[in-house]
Amino acid sequence: MSNRHLARTIAMQTLFEWDYKGKKENSLDEIINYNFLAFAPEYNDHSFTEKVVKGVVANQKEIDKKITKYAPEWPLDQITNVDRNILRIGIYELVFDLDIPSKVAINEAIEVAKTFGGEASGKFVNGVLGSIYKDVGNLEKTEDKEGKKEKGEKSKNQKSKIEDKKKEPEKEEAPAEKKEK
Repeated sequence: MSNRHLARTIAMQTLFEWDYKGKKENSLDEIINYNFLAFAPEYNDHSFTEKVVKGVVANQKEIDKKITKYAPEWPLDQITNVDRNILRIGIYELVFDLDIPSKVAINEAIEVAKTFGGEASGKFVNGVLGSIYKDVGNLEKTEDKEGKKEKGEKSKNQKSKIEDKKKEPEKEEAPAEKKEK
């Protein structure tokens, strides 16, 4: 299991417990530390998990509005605690965290949902996050450490398409349009 996947798993477990216990913001650090000791005592870097958890909590109202908008058949309180918090993490990474590529955010959320959610959780999370992705598009995001481009920089494929368009000869106007001029 990669470090970030483990960190997301700890973030989901932390948010699950936080949500279950009444969303007391002052208990977050204690829950994070407990979950690391219980589930990943050898993992020393808590910064990514803390960033995700605190990012979700700071943007929770907006994130929950997106869940309500993109899962209209499911009132927020009827979505399981696990699925609700996986969606919160996925939406946070997809919309608010510019360092996480959109497809990574979606794929990671689906994998966590398949592991910890119910039988249909992966499909449900995929449907909601996929709909959000279609609406918000590919935001100006920087690639994470494994990525190949920096924020605002075009990939080789994007540069190639731009160059190909520059090389294309201009299309002639249709004959009917020429006569009207």
